[in-house]
Amino acid sequence: MKQKSPPAKPARTPSASTLQRRHRLMEGKRAVILDAALQLFSRFGVHGTSLDQVANMADVSKTNLLYYFASKDELYLSVLRQLLDVWLRPLRGFSVEQDPLQAIGEYIRIKLELSRDHPAESRLFCLEIVQGAPLLLGELQDPLRELVDSKVQVIQAWIHAGRLAPIDPHHLIFSLWATTQHYADFASQVHAVTGKTLADPVFFDEVLVNVRQLVLNGIRPRA
Repeated sequence: MKQKSPPAKPARTPSASTLQRRHRLMEGKRAVILDAALQLFSRFGVHGTSLDQVANMADVSKTNLLYYFASKDELYLSVLRQLLDVWLRPLRGFSVEQDPLQAIGEYIRIKLELSRDHPAESRLFCLEIVQGAPLLLGELQDPLRELVDSKVQVIQAWIHAGRLAPIDPHHLIFSLWATTQHYADFASQVHAVTGKTLADPVFFDEVLVNVRQLVLNGIRPRA
């Protein structure tokens, strides 16, 4: 008589702690891949970087990399979205209730700190824009425009209240971006001329004081 096979044991459901640990490991691996991609894309561009190079720098197999990002374009766009969030986060803090000179002075400090601590992100964003933003154009046309439009209204309210000189808010925002990110995008040029970078605390403070004076003295309300 044929012996019956024992009933199969039901699959064990992973515990909450096991799932959390697995999620942390996956997020950690994803972050390592994004960081490696950022370093390579910011130096060689999307066309000069291969997935094999990214996988090698991230110390993962190409198959493992493709588990997280289905293509090089998807990986590149993920890096761009992440850096765009980092660079635009300080601008979101502008509100009508703030003192405009204090808010803009603090914004300058934060943007210079980002240029000091995240130069690769700034250079990659600059490279993408110079090339016509082929992959980031959708992000720039909608979310970025909406954010800038909302902050233009804040700046315009400050001007109408007599708290800022009558200037075009768009050009103020563009000038803040250009002035602060110059120290990341053209760090080699700054170092060639001055022998210093923002990593030097004394030079950082010098840059902060001078950029604030240049900007804030230009936008103070006129008597």
